[in-house]
Amino acid sequence: MPNRLAQETSPYLQQHADNPVDWHAWNPETLRLAREQDKPILLSIGYSACHWCHVMAHESFEDAEVAAEMNKHFINIKVDREERPDLDQIYQTAHQLLMQRGGGWPLTMFLSPDGTPFFGGTYFPKEARYNLPAFPDLLQHIAQVYAGSRAELAAQGKRLTAALAGALPEAGETAETLGAEPLALAVRQLGENFDGVNGGFGDTPKFLHPAELDLLLRRSHAADDKESRHMVRYTLQQMVHGGLYDQLGGGFFRYSVDAEWSIPHFEKMLYDNGLLLGLYGAAWQSSGEPLFARVVEQTAAWAMREMQSPGGRGDETRHARSPLPNPLPPRAPLSNSLPQAGERTIEKSNLESPGEGANESLREIDVKRGYYSSLDADSEHEEGKFYVWQRDEIRSLLSAEEYALIAPHYGLDGPPNFERRAWHPRVREPLGKIAQHLRLSPEQAEALLDSARKKLFAARERRIRPGRDEKILGSWNGLMIAGMARAARIFDRPDWLHSAQRALDFVRGTLWRDGRLLATCKDGKAHLNAYLDDHAFLLNAALELLQAEFRNADLAFAVQLADALLARFEDKQDGGFFFTSHDHEALIQRNKTGHDDATPSGNGIATQALLRLALLTGNGEYRAAAERCLKLFFPAMRQAASYHSSLCTALAEYLQPAALLVLRGKEATAWQTALRTRYLPDVLVVVLNEDAAGLPEALDKPASGQTTAWLCRGTQCLAPLTSLDELLKQLMQ
Repeated sequence: MPNRLAQETSPYLQQHADNPVDWHAWNPETLRLAREQDKPILLSIGYSACHWCHVMAHESFEDAEVAAEMNKHFINIKVDREERPDLDQIYQTAHQLLMQRGGGWPLTMFLSPDGTPFFGGTYFPKEARYNLPAFPDLLQHIAQVYAGSRAELAAQGKRLTAALAGALPEAGETAETLGAEPLALAVRQLGENFDGVNGGFGDTPKFLHPAELDLLLRRSHAADDKESRHMVRYTLQQMVHGGLYDQLGGGFFRYSVDAEWSIPHFEKMLYDNGLLLGLYGAAWQSSGEPLFARVVEQTAAWAMREMQSPGGRGDETRHARSPLPNPLPPRAPLSNSLPQAGERTIEKSNLESPGEGANESLREIDVKRGYYSSLDADSEHEEGKFYVWQRDEIRSLLSAEEYALIAPHYGLDGPPNFERRAWHPRVREPLGKIAQHLRLSPEQAEALLDSARKKLFAARERRIRPGRDEKILGSWNGLMIAGMARAARIFDRPDWLHSAQRALDFVRGTLWRDGRLLATCKDGKAHLNAYLDDHAFLLNAALELLQAEFRNADLAFAVQLADALLARFEDKQDGGFFFTSHDHEALIQRNKTGHDDATPSGNGIATQALLRLALLTGNGEYRAAAERCLKLFFPAMRQAASYHSSLCTALAEYLQPAALLVLRGKEATAWQTALRTRYLPDVLVVVLNEDAAGLPEALDKPASGQTTAWLCRGTQCLAPLTSLDELLKQLMQ
């Protein structure tokens, strides 16, 4: 019989509904049960696309004998880290303090009935190997320790909760004077960690670092820093040439297990691709690199084709209860650090194709709504099986001319680069070099590559697809909406813009209830208190949409989100924003973090967005809250600036306020088009139509018929400009 998880909305929890484990969700009733029975809690945190979560589930949670031990000694709680990032943050940090090493997924924590952890790990095998104990033996040992050492565990718990409380930033006794030192420090620290051979930062595994790359791109222009510009451009080129990028279907996988970006963990996450859409678009503006434009087009097509809900409720169920995939044999003997490094890192020192979607008509896109969360790494019980190829299979699908081009381009003429003697496509030889060797013109080579990719993509579409997590998260939708809106503005793509607008309309109509934001929606059910990231990322998304096409409703929603952010999350005493709202469930810690992780810091994005909303509305409280946040985290930024890249981006904009450019008149859209190819990260552009009304003072410009530009920076405004050439001259100064 299904356990209690069958009633949950999370696809990850539903995947465990048929386990013999007596799983509970995290809720007051479960915690009360642990106290009443005086049993320790076994807390397992993971997510739907997590490969090692599936491994542990198959080995242990589906095994009747292991489940019997779990049910005998523990209250077992399963948590989706994407629905409950508050719990994940707390217990990942607790794991790091207890075990003195980074955490990961699956996270396996043992808690006292009051929620205080006393032991933990990540993946544990059913039988002892990789220098890890057998999970059944560990269960018995933990139960014995809990029964016989209660006083020692209670004392340890007090020390742990004190350490968690001490990790929160506090305002200093003297007011901080904000300066530019962290900006230069961040560039220097990132340069020291830059991989000059392969691009990116650190060695292996290789993560994406969009907040860091965005900061470097901005600083390269602000300070005319050629080295920063090189780090960004080279990294983005290497990422897209590698197997980290889906060469056939578009979109990026989560990270690379090697330093060369060749072999990824094959899950595709919405948040990564939303962030990279905007970043590659900005990099195209900065460099004019055609490769970056192609990446944006293919990734946007992937997002609309595979990740956007076709209905109004986010309730398509084709993949809703996809079974857990069976795991592959491990790539190599594991230490306890492999799942940790592979699935998550807390410390930065451990650092973490062509589709038809781009051609959809506006009528088809009009019925689409929010964006889904992720695609699994596994299909047909094997990691990466949907994406990898046998060489003979490719040869059989292509003409001789196509294969002669594809083989060296994607490395098929070399040894296999994946398990089971398979090939995962990545760019090995530049197309121009191959064209010269085959005596083809560049146009002929491009045509052959395009036809070959289309054939391979069509063949791949006939395979059994990876599972899809179809819950719609406010925070991750904010990241994709912002990326799609920014790309639409840069490349003048109404279809992308409409996709982003409909997603925000869905969020506003489904997750915004009676002045409060909810975190997630699945099968028509929206629930859970929204977090800081939901508010900050959606606020930023609304501001990006306003710059692509001004809609009063988007500005109104931005103000509602900002007001909720200040009222429900700001620390009025010390500054900054808590991750959970003031009326959130009481947990053993209330986080307030400024460092970036796989996604930018909620405090960093909130600060950036509040500064820009202050420009649009004239509301000084938004800027004041941003300033308080920067002052709180400024000491940390002066020590570890590169870990706080999104806050450094906000600091730069605080010290040198962005300009507000308002365009209005018959040719305003044409003027906006003239700005698309220019990288102007410190200019907020709003185009008003002739009928726009009910505007705040900063935007309320007269509609005279003649196209006019109003350009202001801080309290200084130029005289209205009626010449596009003069406007461009002023912007370039």
